[in-house]
Amino acid sequence: MATSEAPEAVAAVDFLKVTEQAALASARWLGRGDNHAADQAAVDAMRQSFGELPITGTVVIGEGQKDEAPELYVGEVLGAGGMECEIAVDPLEGTSLVARGDSGALAICAVGRPGGVMPAPDIYMQKLCVGPTARGRVDIDAPIADTLDVVARCYGRRVRDLTVIVLDRPRHAELIEQIRAADARISLIPDGDITASMSAAVRGTGDHLYVGIGGSTEGVITAAVMECLGGEIQAKMWPRTEEERELMVEFGMDDPDTVLTTKDLAPAPLYVIATGVTDGNLLKGVRYFADGARTHSIVMDLVTNTVRFIDTVHLFSRTIIREIRL
Repeated sequence: MATSEAPEAVAAVDFLKVTEQAALASARWLGRGDNHAADQAAVDAMRQSFGELPITGTVVIGEGQKDEAPELYVGEVLGAGGMECEIAVDPLEGTSLVARGDSGALAICAVGRPGGVMPAPDIYMQKLCVGPTARGRVDIDAPIADTLDVVARCYGRRVRDLTVIVLDRPRHAELIEQIRAADARISLIPDGDITASMSAAVRGTGDHLYVGIGGSTEGVITAAVMECLGGEIQAKMWPRTEEERELMVEFGMDDPDTVLTTKDLAPAPLYVIATGVTDGNLLKGVRYFADGARTHSIVMDLVTNTVRFIDTVHLFSRTIIREIRL
C-alpha cells in the first residue's frame, strides 16, 4: 500500500522573491505622496509571489481580517500546495516613509511552523527590544533610567553613549523626557518599529535599544526577528478602549499587565526575510537603473542557523546586458 510523504521543506532563500517583489513594486512610489498606492503595490506583488511557492501557508499576521482586507487577510491560505506553515507579513513596513521618500522602509515576512506564530489583536503594544548583548538583562516594568543603566553596562559604556530608538509620537512625550534626563541619545523615527528593533539587534548599526508603544502585529513579527538574531523583545498589550479590551479577550488575553516574551509571541519561527525599500541603517533601498534594479535583503534562517545579506541585481529586459556594476 502506498504511503503519503510529508511535503518537502521549502528553504528560507526560496521566500526571498516574496519580499524582493514587494520592495520592487512599492519603491516605484517613492516620494509620490500616495501611501495607499505604495502599500497596495507591495501587497499585490507579495501575494502573487506567495502563490507561486510550493507551500500551504496560513496568514496569521497580515493586512487585517477578511472583511477588512481582500488580500493577505488573516486566515487566508497562500501557496500552490506543499509545506504547511504559518505566515506573518508586513508587505510595506513604513508606507508613509515611502510616500515621503524617507528612510527605513522595508518589506518583511516571517514563516513559522504550524502554531509557530502568535495571533494578535490589532491594537497597540508596549515594547522593549534589545540585541544579544543585553538579552536576559532587561525588564519592561523597570524605570527606563534603570534599563538604560543595565544596557550601558552590558555594552561596557556609559549611558550617554547609547542610542535609543523611539517612535516620534505625542504618547511618548514623557518617555522621551525620561530618556533625555538619563543622558542617553535618542533617535526619533516617524515610522517603522520593526526596522528599528532589527537595527538595535545587530551590532555596528549604532542603535542599542528600541522602546515605546506601537502596533501589536508588528510586535509579533519583531519577535520572530529577535529569535533569529539572538535578541529579545518584551511586550505588554496596551488597549485604549473597552472594545479593545474585549478584543484582547477574544484572543485569549485577559490581563494587559501580562508580559509577553519573545517565545510567547513567536514560539516556533523558521525564517524571517526582509528587503529594503528605502535606505536604512541595516538595508539599502531599491536602486533602479536602465532595464533593471538592485535590492538588498536579509535572510534569517533558524533551520540552518544562518543570517545572509543578499545583494540582488534584477534584470527586467531580455536584451543582453553588457555590464554589471558594483
